[in-house]
Amino acid sequence: MTLDFRNVNMLWASIVAETLSRLGLEQVVICPGSRSAPLAIALAQHPTLNTIPILDERSAGFFALGLAQQSKQAVALLCSSGTAGANVYPAVIEAHESRVPLLVLTADRPPELRDCNAGQTINQQNLYGRYPNLYLELALPSLAATQWAYLRQTLCQSWQRAHFPVPGVVHLNCPFRDPLSPQPDPATLALAESFDPQVFWGGLTPPDRSPTLRPALTLEGLGTVALAQQWNDWLDPQIGLPEAGVIVAGPAQPRSPQAYCEAIAHLSRTLGYPVLAEGLSPLRNYAHLNPALISTYDAIVRHPEWAIALAPQVVIRVGETPTSKALRSWLHETQPLQWVIDAGDRNLDPLHLRSTHLPTHPEALAAAIPNAPAPRPPSAYYQRWLEAETQTRTALDQALTAASFGLGGKVAWLASQCLPPQTPLFIANSLAVREVEWFWQLGDRHIQPYFNRGANGIDGTLSTALGVAYNNRPSVLLTGDLALLHDTNGFLLNAKFRGHLTIVLVNNQGGGIFQTLPIADFNPPFEEYFATPQAINFAELCQAYQVAYEPIESWEHLAAALKDLPLAGIRLLEIRSDRTQTAQWLQTIFREIPEALPPNVKGR
Repeated sequence: MTLDFRNVNMLWASIVAETLSRLGLEQVVICPGSRSAPLAIALAQHPTLNTIPILDERSAGFFALGLAQQSKQAVALLCSSGTAGANVYPAVIEAHESRVPLLVLTADRPPELRDCNAGQTINQQNLYGRYPNLYLELALPSLAATQWAYLRQTLCQSWQRAHFPVPGVVHLNCPFRDPLSPQPDPATLALAESFDPQVFWGGLTPPDRSPTLRPALTLEGLGTVALAQQWNDWLDPQIGLPEAGVIVAGPAQPRSPQAYCEAIAHLSRTLGYPVLAEGLSPLRNYAHLNPALISTYDAIVRHPEWAIALAPQVVIRVGETPTSKALRSWLHETQPLQWVIDAGDRNLDPLHLRSTHLPTHPEALAAAIPNAPAPRPPSAYYQRWLEAETQTRTALDQALTAASFGLGGKVAWLASQCLPPQTPLFIANSLAVREVEWFWQLGDRHIQPYFNRGANGIDGTLSTALGVAYNNRPSVLLTGDLALLHDTNGFLLNAKFRGHLTIVLVNNQGGGIFQTLPIADFNPPFEEYFATPQAINFAELCQAYQVAYEPIESWEHLAAALKDLPLAGIRLLEIRSDRTQTAQWLQTIFREIPEALPPNVKGR
């Protein structure tokens, strides 16, 4: 690309666009505004960048987040000065907590127009506090070639920090003086002839996008000598592992789902431990790789006798904190020795167990542990888990098969059987994410769940799902009504949207998750201040945004609609549900299902 020498602002902005493109930037979300005009023009006119204009900054932030979740590469978001940047804050928090790479460019007034009542001006210094991996304010645009080099290298550092050592947010505050439009300036135009792009960008190479898995890693490289010795002792057939051990695999959106699942299967085979497979990981959708997957642990550990019989001595926990509250309570009560496998540097143990952090990817850990000479014989403890899974899954499937239409929990169970292979599935927080955790079946459809479980909020649900679905396979969003209504501005993306998203809406006229909590017994104020009932006509809402709408009348109707996804556009499928009946049904399920306890487990 030829740099734009029309004036100093356009030259500066075009260096930003070209440098980021050479580093690997592909997607840019642009919000309208005046102060950001030079960057908006440069980014929009760059031949290799795909730019998407979005009106609402909060929606734009989450849409960029969804794009980055899909690509595993930083997406740039540009907004104007003032409160525009503040509206991006929720997405910045989620990107930080979920470790998603995001490059936020906020335009700003020059220093002389700050703190003097100039319009659309707030203090944007460190606007996002401790959440970014890196915050920098760029210098004002300059015609000095040394400043161009400074800008190039600052952008290189910023791109690197968005991805390594842990993906996250980089915030660049970008001040501009007038003129903000590309009106020609003779002094800047005169510099064009002497600029040598080969020299200026010579040696600039994009960083490796693949995660550092260190396949030659040794156990000694993971921590202290004593730690390595303990693991090596466990792998010694003469010593052996503690029998009562499990692998707990938490929420995960890995770059390569299959490699991730293969690594955990290797750990399971080598250690002889069953895998408690989170519904928000790809594991349940690659079930053929691992015969030791447990999908019904939430129901299993709710039963006091099972919880005691299956109490672990050792837990190998992979990644984020598990969604299941019942599982977390069980781990807290049993107090096992825990190893947390995660490549980041954060404390991921809110239970404060006797935990040791192994700072690596599960793929690297699996590569560091050799294959056992012979398969480890299944322990009695291992067998009890598999028997409990078989019995509980059979009972759950029978109950779900018989569930009457409109009981929300059946939607996730049905989706696990009906969605086309490799469907990207975004799962909203609140009740939807828990119903996936409770009921999603094991299978081999290679479906990859997407989610915002960093801060666990409902904000940005629709916009993030649209980002995941953008230029992707036909995708699905599973959501409740309040999560969808919290982000209806996401529908403004419809005119620029490429791809397809089916929204599966379980409409229970309020906050279904609160109906399952103890606060539901206290009304008033429960109904008005917690359930927050709404009576939105979603058919009319969809019509206003030109979104296809279809009311679902039966489970057979829903199954047929999920098996055949359109190729383009946005479609909303509405299932009307009664949250009180659903809450009562869930209580019945988790009270009665453990009664299917196998005789050889009860009482141990």
